[in-house]
Amino acid sequence: MMKIVYAGAPEFSVAPLQSLMDAGFCTVAVITQPDKPVGRKAVLTPTPLKKYAEGAGIPVYDFPKIRDHAAELRALGADVMVTCAYGQLLTQEVLDAFPQGVYNIHASLLPRWRGASPIQHAILAGDERTGVTVMKTALGLDTGDMLVSREVPISSQDTAGTLSEKLSAVGASCICEALQLLEKGQAVFVKQDEERATFCRKIKKEDCLVDFTRPAKEICNLIRAMDPAPLAYAFLGGKLANFCFAEPCEEKGDAGTVIRADKTGIYVAAGSGCVKITQMQLEGGKRMRAADFVNGRKIAVGDRFTGEKV
Repeated sequence: MMKIVYAGAPEFSVAPLQSLMDAGFCTVAVITQPDKPVGRKAVLTPTPLKKYAEGAGIPVYDFPKIRDHAAELRALGADVMVTCAYGQLLTQEVLDAFPQGVYNIHASLLPRWRGASPIQHAILAGDERTGVTVMKTALGLDTGDMLVSREVPISSQDTAGTLSEKLSAVGASCICEALQLLEKGQAVFVKQDEERATFCRKIKKEDCLVDFTRPAKEICNLIRAMDPAPLAYAFLGGKLANFCFAEPCEEKGDAGTVIRADKTGIYVAAGSGCVKITQMQLEGGKRMRAADFVNGRKIAVGDRFTGEKV
C-alpha cells in the first residue's frame, strides 16, 4: 500500500485524512502549522489536524517553514505527499522529496478560484456551483495538472461554514479516488485552461465591512461568505455589530436604516432592495437570532448601521 505524508491544518483537512486511513493508506507522518495563541488568554492551541493525528497515533511535525525541512521529509520514505488547506508554499526541493509527487485537495473547480480563499470567493461572487479538484502540485499558484474533480452546488442557504463541510467530505472521497488511480497506474492528468483562471487572495478583516449602499444580494453574499469567521460587520450606535446570516428581499428605504424589525428578522435597507438579517452578534455579546434582539429591544425601526465607529 502506498505510503503518504499528509499536510494540512484546519478542520477542513481532517475528513480527507480520516478517509485515507479508512481506505488503508499508510500515513507515515502529518505536517501541520505550529500551535497558535487563541482567545483572550492567548492559550497555545494545536490545529484541528494535529489534534486528530495525535489521537490516531500518527507522528506530527509542525514546521514553521516547511522549505527548511526537505531532507527530513525525504527521510520519511513516503511515496507521495497530500496537502489540504496547509497554508505554506512548497519549494521544488520539497516536491522532489516524494517519488510519485505531491497532490493538493483544492476547494474549487480549477482553474476558477486559485488561491487562499476559494470557498468564500465562490459565495461572494454568487456562483451557483463549486467543487473539489485534486491536482498534482507544481510551483505555480494552484496551476498543477488535474487528476480528479467533482462538482458541488451552492445553496442560497450555504455559508462558508456549511459549504466547507460539504467540500471537505467531497475532498475525502476525491483524494482516495486519486491515489487509487495512481496505485493502479490509471491516472490521467488534464491541464488547466489558463484563459479561464481566476484568483482569490486571503480574506482580511477590512474586506468584511458591510457597505449598505451596495445591492442587497451582494451584501447577503458577503455575510454568508464570512460566516463563521471572520464575520461581516458594521457599526450600530458606535458599537460593533457582526452579521451571521441574511437574505435579500424587496423592501426599500434609506440605505443602512432599519425599516422593519420583528420575529422574522431585522430588515435593513440597501442601495437596492433590502437585507433581512436573521442572525447577528453585538459587540461583547453572543450570536443570537435577530428575533431575540428585537424582543430585547436592542434594535428598533429607525436605527442605522454605519461603516464607521462614530
